[in-house]
Amino acid sequence: MIETTMSEQLTIALSKGRIYEDTLPLLQAAGIEPLEDPSKSRKLIIPTNHDHIRLLIVRATDAPTYVAHGAADIGVAGKDVLMEAPTDNLYELLDLQIAKCKLMVAGPVNEKPQGHRLKIATKYIKSARNYYAQKGEQVDLIKLYGSMEIAPLIDLADRIVDLVDTGNTLRANGLIPLEHIADISSRLIVNQHAYKTKFAQINQIVQQFKTVIE
Repeated sequence: MIETTMSEQLTIALSKGRIYEDTLPLLQAAGIEPLEDPSKSRKLIIPTNHDHIRLLIVRATDAPTYVAHGAADIGVAGKDVLMEAPTDNLYELLDLQIAKCKLMVAGPVNEKPQGHRLKIATKYIKSARNYYAQKGEQVDLIKLYGSMEIAPLIDLADRIVDLVDTGNTLRANGLIPLEHIADISSRLIVNQHAYKTKFAQINQIVQQFKTVIE
């Protein structure tokens, strides 16, 4: 449980949806209870049962930015987001073992032989570039923000790089996973300065999270 004598303001950045829902049991183990449900509230700053702890509701892709710039002290972000974002001024403290999936290359079931440089559609440009560079392959990357599975169907791209959970969306669109790039889960991140100045408070939360995970 969080010591009530610690009164220094602590801001935790979270995103709505799966990450928020999966993080709730960890927060509860640390004695932190949101006083409002962000799925039912328009508020982006959610108070908790501790006057000095608040939740900042942000886009999943923005969580590392808020933490890195000190607008939030700690936050939860998917490893896929961290692989794409600059990681200056933040530490990755803990694999929370939640929101698990895989970053994979996928393509058509009956893929045609390629006589040209592969075209890869993805929103994970940095991760895809690094993956193919490690393989020594040159590819053309096409940035898309959603509905990646359409790209091979209309010859916009040969393959895609995207997150795969059950694989149902791939199969429904005639695609299959081809290559594994990385296992993805949500991570607890912390602002470097906050980790030094609020170490006792942050470490207490980390230890409570570890207890639940282990």
